[in-house]
Amino acid sequence: MTAQQLLQAPQARSIHFAQVLMARASITPVDAGCQTYLMYRLKKLGFSCEQHEVNGVKNLIAKWGKGDTHFAFSGHTDVVPPGPLEKWMSPPFSPSISNNKLYGRGAADMKTGVAAMLAATERTIKSLDPLKVTYWWLITSDEEGEAEDGSRWIKAFLDRKGIQLDMCLVGEPSASKSTGDTIKVGRRGSLSATVFVTGKQGHVAYPKTAVNAIHKACDIVQALKNYEFDIGSDDFPGTTLQITHLDTGTFTDNIVPSSVRIEFNVRYSWHFDQKVLSSLLQQVIANIDSSAEVSFSRPCESYLSQPKKEGLCLINTVEAAIKNATGRYPVVSTSGGTSDGRFFASAHTQVVEVGVPNATIHQVNEHIHLSDLVTLEDIYADILELFGA
Repeated sequence: MTAQQLLQAPQARSIHFAQVLMARASITPVDAGCQTYLMYRLKKLGFSCEQHEVNGVKNLIAKWGKGDTHFAFSGHTDVVPPGPLEKWMSPPFSPSISNNKLYGRGAADMKTGVAAMLAATERTIKSLDPLKVTYWWLITSDEEGEAEDGSRWIKAFLDRKGIQLDMCLVGEPSASKSTGDTIKVGRRGSLSATVFVTGKQGHVAYPKTAVNAIHKACDIVQALKNYEFDIGSDDFPGTTLQITHLDTGTFTDNIVPSSVRIEFNVRYSWHFDQKVLSSLLQQVIANIDSSAEVSFSRPCESYLSQPKKEGLCLINTVEAAIKNATGRYPVVSTSGGTSDGRFFASAHTQVVEVGVPNATIHQVNEHIHLSDLVTLEDIYADILELFGA
């Protein structure tokens, strides 16, 4: 199909919706009217919508139906900054189509995911039973930033209302080469740490009168580097630690440094949670230098959704929808960074991420093929149809 044929296809409303959303410069935490547009479209489909602003972050919570089974679509309207404008083939917030590809900031991450779900909802809402299903849209403008006042806040809001989701579909770009080839059923957690190591400043010619903070820091780095974490499995990567920065302050070639700041990050599997992992890391560091000061930041818990043997299973439903739309089953993965799925995942709530290819996310000239967007719309429509059935 040519771009013009795709635009005219009845199942390609997602292309139009994507262009409308991508034309809004919604750099975190700015929403730039994206959620206002979504509310306008969702209200026409019978959703009740409310928007909450929290510390400059906008969160949209839309609800349809009043059934016992709670199904949610989660996504975000914010995007990362475009970078050097002169390197874009067209303005990043003026979406353009060239060679059947849609260009612009948010083309992959993840305004197309939101657009595809909106189009799929339009197509299938009449097939859902409002007496059996409660269908939620949970959209934030704070996914690319600190994520403190976005989906985390939405989850707390639902908890205060006593609402427990059964299933949550996240529209993040999950595919490798073509839409539907990969889905995410979990993510490793992330924890950053800062270690302050102190020594005693002195002249390099008299090392016995000084305590070299770099030497102490190197011992800590080696202990962290050599610690044997879990190796993971075929379905879930193991825990890894990377040193990301070392700082000794102002350099002078004849002075033994008195302090060092070590920065590192751990991506961890389901074997750990933040509390257990931070305690372990503190102990490893204390075994080398009990005086080192350790602090942690940007915690993101890991999660893993397992197929359910009884009742509705989101993983099985997604796999069936992808097989129906593409003729193949997806690879089930837990790779990649963190996602807002972690806020909704629990022993009760299944979370699956399904989206377009992620090859160009956060890049200059971010883009996807139009066929990937239309396929995603079809997959979402099939998920909703199967869910309704």
